[in-house]
Amino acid sequence: VHGEVTDPDVDVFDREKVFIDTVLQPLIQRLPRLKVVMEHITTMDAVRFVESGEEGFLAATVTPQHLILNRNALFQGGLQPHNYCLPVLKRETHRQAIVSAVTSGSKRFFLGTDSAPHEKQRKECSCGCAGIFNAPVALSLYAKVFEEAGALDKLEAFTSFNGPEFYGLPRNTAKIKLTKASWKIPDSLSFSFGNIIPMFAGETLEWQPCVGEKAEMLNEVQE
Repeated sequence: VHGEVTDPDVDVFDREKVFIDTVLQPLIQRLPRLKVVMEHITTMDAVRFVESGEEGFLAATVTPQHLILNRNALFQGGLQPHNYCLPVLKRETHRQAIVSAVTSGSKRFFLGTDSAPHEKQRKECSCGCAGIFNAPVALSLYAKVFEEAGALDKLEAFTSFNGPEFYGLPRNTAKIKLTKASWKIPDSLSFSFGNIIPMFAGETLEWQPCVGEKAEMLNEVQE
C-alpha cells in the first residue's frame, strides 16, 4: 500500500502520518493477521508503526532517495525538479530514523526502489511530474548508506532476503557483486522517447555493481 491520504486539506508532509492514524491503525486493529507492506516509507512515524506490529505481518520498503536525501534537497541552489518524488522527501530527523531502522538488521524492512524514468522535459517544466530515476544507482547508494552506518554485513538481507521471506517466496539464485570502485554517473541517459536524468547525475559513487557473468568472473578472480 502507498501509505498516504490524498485529502487536499492535509499538509503534503503529514499525509503519511495521517494515513497511518486514520486508515492503517484501525485496519490492523480489525484484521490483526492481515499482511501489510507500506511501500517506500518516509517518516519515523511509519518506522514506529511497522516496528509496533507482529513480525511477519507488518513490513515496509525503502527507496535510496529517502535514505540519502532530506527535503532540503528539493531547494538547494534553486528548485531541484529531479529530486521531487512522492511521497515527498521529509525532514532530516525522519531520514535518520529510516536509516537506523534499515541498517539495524530488522527483517521488517527491505529494498523498494520506486524508480521513475520520467523524460527530462516532463520533469523540467511548469508542472513537473513526481519521480526519481534511481535504477542505475540504487545498489550503489544502498551500499553507501550501509557502509556509513557500519552495517555492510546487513546489506544483503535488506536487498535480497527480507522481501521474499516476508512474501513466502524463494530467494533469487542470481548474484550481484558490489565492488569498491569509483564510477561517474552519466549526466543523462538517452532513449527512443527522450532523455532521462538519473539520480545524482554527474556525481561519483564509490560502489559499483556487476551482474551475471561479470559477477561470476569477478568472484573467480577474487578467489
